[in-house]
Amino acid sequence: MNTSNTTSLEYLQGQIERITYTNEENGYTVAKVKVRGRRDLVTVVGSIASPLAGQVLKMKGEWSNHPKFGEQFKAVFCECAVPATSAGIQRYLGSGLIKGIGPVMAKKIVSLFGDKTLDIIEHETDRLTEVDGIGQKRIEKIKKAWEEQKEIREVMLFLQGHGVSSTYASKIFKTYGKDSIKVVQDNPYRLATDIFGIGFITADNIAQKLGFSLESEFRIQAGILYVLHQLSDEGHVYYPRQDLARKAAEILKVDAELVDQQIDSLETLQYIVMESLPQQEQKAVYLAKYFYSETSIAAKLKKLIKAPKSIRQVDTDKALDWVQKTYGLNLAEKQAEAVRKALLDKILVITGGPGTGKSFLLNAILKIVSRLKVKILLAAPTGRAAKRMQESTGYEAKTIHRLLEFDFQKGGFKKNDEHPLNCDLLIVDEMSMVDTVLMHHLLKAVRMDTTLIMVGDVNQLPSVGPGNVLKDIINSGSVPVVELNEIFRQARESSIIVNAHMINQGRLPVLQPRQDKLDDFFFMQEEDPHKVLEKIKYIVMERIPQRFKLNPIDHVQVISPMNRGVVGVSNLNTELQACLNPQGQEIIRGGKTFRQGDKVMQIRNNYDKEVFNGDIGVITGLDLEEQEIKVRFYDRQVVYEYSDLDELVLAYAVSIHKSQGSDYPAVVIPLLTQHYIMLQKNLVYTGITRGKNLVVVIGTKKALAIAVKNAGTNERYTHLAGRLNHKIQEIT
Repeated sequence: MNTSNTTSLEYLQGQIERITYTNEENGYTVAKVKVRGRRDLVTVVGSIASPLAGQVLKMKGEWSNHPKFGEQFKAVFCECAVPATSAGIQRYLGSGLIKGIGPVMAKKIVSLFGDKTLDIIEHETDRLTEVDGIGQKRIEKIKKAWEEQKEIREVMLFLQGHGVSSTYASKIFKTYGKDSIKVVQDNPYRLATDIFGIGFITADNIAQKLGFSLESEFRIQAGILYVLHQLSDEGHVYYPRQDLARKAAEILKVDAELVDQQIDSLETLQYIVMESLPQQEQKAVYLAKYFYSETSIAAKLKKLIKAPKSIRQVDTDKALDWVQKTYGLNLAEKQAEAVRKALLDKILVITGGPGTGKSFLLNAILKIVSRLKVKILLAAPTGRAAKRMQESTGYEAKTIHRLLEFDFQKGGFKKNDEHPLNCDLLIVDEMSMVDTVLMHHLLKAVRMDTTLIMVGDVNQLPSVGPGNVLKDIINSGSVPVVELNEIFRQARESSIIVNAHMINQGRLPVLQPRQDKLDDFFFMQEEDPHKVLEKIKYIVMERIPQRFKLNPIDHVQVISPMNRGVVGVSNLNTELQACLNPQGQEIIRGGKTFRQGDKVMQIRNNYDKEVFNGDIGVITGLDLEEQEIKVRFYDRQVVYEYSDLDELVLAYAVSIHKSQGSDYPAVVIPLLTQHYIMLQKNLVYTGITRGKNLVVVIGTKKALAIAVKNAGTNERYTHLAGRLNHKIQEIT
């Protein structure tokens, strides 16, 4: 904390009773503090390093009166000390300080040793065997945790003196151990690349406090890589050199010439690859992994197209006749064309919107191919998509990550060009979600004689990760493509499907409910964001459960175009958690409250736990002693330590981007003009097609009209289509 100009400030000392809120990025904390001589708890706000219930705070600050929260003490200087009283020690130990001691065990220990407890743990740990329920095994765990805490505290004192929050300090210690301080002093910019959650901005703040120059080579190189990563988060596989230099110079506040020099240095260090592309005046700058991924995809597709297939040739007319007669199927013209191509061609793309019979078509292909006694594998990018694929085909389907089998020792996938997937036919669904890097790894594992069928809806949003793989493959003209565009009779009964296709055609959907039956698409006019929020809560909690008999946590998903704002994902989650899961055992980490029964989402790929970005689960248990949370994802239980919790967010509401590859019985979507920057046709189309049985849109017709008329998507810098065009010309 800033210690200047504190002579005129008031002094206050008290013990933390509970932490109401803490922001792990900047340490800002709201705490309830017991102050001697005051009957009520005092609300203290300010930056507090690693706050824990039970700690004693020695503060300087000033009193203020918040219009909503009342009297507060704003601390501008704060020092934490260990508690001296038995009650304080019990609260301190029970707040998650040491793995192995939770609230129940803390009470037992303090009941026996009183205010000598911390001395006993420090100097006579073996005496803890006197406590009922503590054996030698737990003592060893407590010893280890206590020693680790001492080492972490030393690192934390240094790091927090340079603006690093307690959670990040723990992650830094976990990564570098006793070398943490040396690593940070030598090159704090390593934190941005080595540790999830610490970005360039945080690393740069630390570096400035350590005296690094704004023109330091480390800083400029890290800044360029930061900008490239930010651009890849926007979907770009590469970025034009001069534009990149200009962006980086603005962020770094240095001369563009210095940035330009360090771009060359990064190429020498092999962090980036530069290439002159056709029709591009500027050189393309790739992060190395994206360059190798994109070029590898093009090269592998070229080889696959030329290689012979292991599935034997059959008479396609006889096969079509057999499958239709045997199973009573009636394939439309485009579907029949797709079946023929699937049997004749080495690679095939099948694309089409909802209700156009993609699943029906896949079943026909699978029935024919299975008669040929060949090995078939099915995959999709997400767990939900794989589960849906399995249910619709009757064949086992895996996520692409699980299909490729991650190797924890080597840090890569076990399935690759040396150990390919053992299959004659590989079908991948939801291809619009597959990004450049994942496609690279998938194709590496495809055997040369394997037939590859890619299925997806090219009109949906592109992948969250960089690239536009499905669209680029289609646009390249390099592989056969069948586009299904006929909506089948049964699908035409659904207003969701009819309206989705109208939106895709740039037409406003029908907003009046159909009178002839119970409709599945509803639009509610409302432009005030606060009223939209109240309607969402009412619909999710009461209207849908009452009318449609759906469980609001398991069956209803709120999806929003934006993360921020009153009806953005973040605030919606806070509000819906308070409504749907207001009580129960909880922990607060990084300003987020997690409770047993909460719906949560994983926000990064974690190969160790085998959970991936976008996976949704439910918290089934909180262990305060072991400092662990258990989450059930589909049919698997995954354990998270407290330090891993920045990988989880609440998922009562998710962004439309994150909802890709999933479908839900009921979907509720806020759509307002304040979402203007995100209002695009493919975004609304993707959102509406997430609903299986019910879609409710709450917002304004103007916002809907803006989205439907806005067909332009933010162009992504990729060169896959160009590389594939080049490859195909070589073949022919």
